[in-house]
Amino acid sequence: MKNFLKDFVRDESGASAAEYALILAIVGTGIAGAAFALGGAISGAMQTATTCIENGPTTGGC
Repeated sequence: MKNFLKDFVRDESGASAAEYALILAIVGTGIAGAAFALGGAISGAMQTATTCIENGPTTGGC
């Protein structure tokens, strides 16, 4: 039992899995943030296009 505990404490194979999970979380957060920002930009462009279509090209920004 004592040897098992010593081996368990010295075992570092689980550390790589934790590191991969941390990298995955960071990359996933970056992708989610980029998707959110891109969604806002697309929404703004669609709103501008809708305004230009409804009011004609005489309004500002068209």
